[in-house]
Amino acid sequence: MEFLSYEYLRFVWWLLIGILWIGFAITEGFDMGVAMILPFVGKTDEERRVAINAVAPHWDGNQVWLILAAGALFAAWPTLYATAFSGMYLALLILLFSLFLRPVAFDYRSKLPSQKWRNFWDWALFVPGVIPPLIFGVGMGNLFLGIDFQYDDYMRSSFGSGFFSLLHPFAVVSGLLAIVMFMMQGASYLMVRSDAEVHQRARRFLNFASLAVIALFAIEGLWLWLGIDGYAITGNFDISAVSNPTNKTVSVGEVTWLQNYTKYPLSIIAPVLGFGGALMAFVFGRADKAAMAFLGSCLSLVGIILTAGFSLFPFIFPSSANPNHSLTMWDATSSPITLNVMFWASMLFVPLILAYTLWCYKVMWGKQTVESIRKNSHSLY
Repeated sequence: MEFLSYEYLRFVWWLLIGILWIGFAITEGFDMGVAMILPFVGKTDEERRVAINAVAPHWDGNQVWLILAAGALFAAWPTLYATAFSGMYLALLILLFSLFLRPVAFDYRSKLPSQKWRNFWDWALFVPGVIPPLIFGVGMGNLFLGIDFQYDDYMRSSFGSGFFSLLHPFAVVSGLLAIVMFMMQGASYLMVRSDAEVHQRARRFLNFASLAVIALFAIEGLWLWLGIDGYAITGNFDISAVSNPTNKTVSVGEVTWLQNYTKYPLSIIAPVLGFGGALMAFVFGRADKAAMAFLGSCLSLVGIILTAGFSLFPFIFPSSANPNHSLTMWDATSSPITLNVMFWASMLFVPLILAYTLWCYKVMWGKQTVESIRKNSHSLY
């Protein structure tokens, strides 16, 4: 096995973790997006089953991207994993308990003919459609504000504030942006996988969600530029040294979070994709070109996530309590041998997972209709 340089591996794992979160957003984005609009796009039980069965064969496979991303954080950035999971414990518990509803709702929803029973489980799908993107969005917003943590001499993290301190207005807007991003993704996907009334209602949701993405993304950008101090490493920093996030000097307020777009001009592609993809989704949604609208939605999600990553670079968990203790991609990583082994393993298994996922979609592709639900009433969700 050829061993790669430590600096190169650190940068590669920053890219790989970003790719895993993008995979999660694209695939779970339409799962959760369909779930959050489910009670509204389906006026009858059969119409709701159309929406459910558009995502039901794939939702559990799509959740693999979340597991992979969380596992990669644990293995590649253990300091971040330990600090974030201990400091945001309540938020993550709410996230996990909301996800517990999904498998139960999918499996039990159509077991009884009672409309009250089915309505209950429809809303049980709605909750894990809304809460995860909200929490992820609020968490991402707080990264730009700085998290109230610091380390002691034994590298034990301590937090100076609680759960409700995370609900800063900027972070809440970030959470709303994540919700409408997933709504846009779910609505465009449902347009591709349905017809008739469900298709048309999903189209109306897409029109609203894509415009909301453009508006909220613009608000976030202006807020970052005009109202939030950026972080910058100013000294005592070696990107090839053993990981120790306390061995550097960080300044706050001397630059904005948008400084990287001046230092790395090509990174402007990310926000252009974010706006352009959402506009593409809106235009093609209005024209009833479902596949192109879905492509635009995917590009928008990629662009917005990359914009967040490029803006924060090289920070991954800034500290407001002691900025010098902020975690970066250069000083919060595992050992060189761990990153090497994981790199070659990911080169083998991630393409296999992607290929199998695409094969599953190919085999089970096609529109769900009210007629197909009636013909397969006892075998479908």
